[in-house]
Amino acid sequence: MSLTLLVIFVILFLLGVPLAVSLGVGVIGTMLIYDIPLNLLPQMMLSSMNSFLLVAVPLFVLAGSVMAGGGISDRIFSAAQVLFGRYRGGLGHVNIVASAVFGGISGSSVADVVSLGKIEIKAMTDRKYPRAYAAATTMATSTLSSVIPPSILIIIAASTAGVSVGAALAGGLGPAAVLIVVLMVVNYIVSVRKNYGEVTRTRFKRGLGVVLASIPALGGPVVILVGMFGGAFTPTEAAAIAVFYSLLVGAFVYRDMKWRDMPKMIVDAGLTSGTILFIAMVANVATYIFTIDGLPARVSDWVLSMTTSPIIVMLLMGLILVFIGTVMDIVAAILLTIPVLMPAALAAGVDPIHFVVFLVASLSIGLVTPPVGVALFATSYVSKLPMEVIVRAAVPHYTVMFVALAILAVFPELITWPAELLTDR
Repeated sequence: MSLTLLVIFVILFLLGVPLAVSLGVGVIGTMLIYDIPLNLLPQMMLSSMNSFLLVAVPLFVLAGSVMAGGGISDRIFSAAQVLFGRYRGGLGHVNIVASAVFGGISGSSVADVVSLGKIEIKAMTDRKYPRAYAAATTMATSTLSSVIPPSILIIIAASTAGVSVGAALAGGLGPAAVLIVVLMVVNYIVSVRKNYGEVTRTRFKRGLGVVLASIPALGGPVVILVGMFGGAFTPTEAAAIAVFYSLLVGAFVYRDMKWRDMPKMIVDAGLTSGTILFIAMVANVATYIFTIDGLPARVSDWVLSMTTSPIIVMLLMGLILVFIGTVMDIVAAILLTIPVLMPAALAAGVDPIHFVVFLVASLSIGLVTPPVGVALFATSYVSKLPMEVIVRAAVPHYTVMFVALAILAVFPELITWPAELLTDR
């Protein structure tokens, strides 16, 4: 059954049929072939959406749109430029820090590229960075939004795996820190070796004014993270607060928010969220088919027949997940791989929070790689550069991201320690 479903899905996907439709046809075809009652389909699809946690998805998507329209992303970038622009490769570091802060509110890599991308790429090219390198850096740093709390992808993955969403979000701080470090290192090395960019110094009085003006924008991640991990509100409530906070700051503090744009923001957030959640609904039925067919058990037996070392298992799964992420939409990949691979990881003694966060970090590389990297597409659109030019310039960034994955596989404490420190896990 599993093979039938996957063959139908892959064939349709390669023919260009939308992913959710390809998966849905694969599910229905398999159910018809193996006499599984079709009335189970709507029941399981509906039950998969009966989750308070998933309400966070459209709210965080909307928060990202409001941030872009309310001038918040501009202030985040300006403050980071004052603090890091004085160093060689400084605007590359600004790019990294700005994406980390933005991700702490929006939870979306694509929102990061679309809202901050134009600002970052223009600022870097104005300071004599090659446009291709500026675009590659912008694309690579967008992956931070996939792991740094409140990551939409971690919320979906934790909900699918049945683990604590709060603990998984806290665990994302470890990968985020590792990615920030390795991306800053590679940016510094490349900038020094190729003499990229200019060192920009801001006078103290002007710099102080910029930083003070950015405090309301920078306060968003602080409010959300302290509230979530302090137990004041849940991740879903944090999503609502992110929208409210972004509206408040954009409309009444910076006054850049145009209320006439709000209906379009809501519609766009609804369309994006609808796509994500429809894939989740169909994938839930696919997971049911995999389970009754015994696919997770067979995969677990296969993995454990080669090794029982948790580190080797995670390194092996990292390779598998990176490949899957390059050819499949990341949301569908999360929903389909967790029920198949998680039993093998748990049988090898891997911590479930470590597995879930590592899985998201591995798959997020697919956001910036061809052929289906949505962050790559968004960067190409924003920078007006062909994808192949961006990919060539991003080779150093790809390299250090693989190094970061290896570090996360070998040192699970980088994920589990923040989860234990910040939650009641």
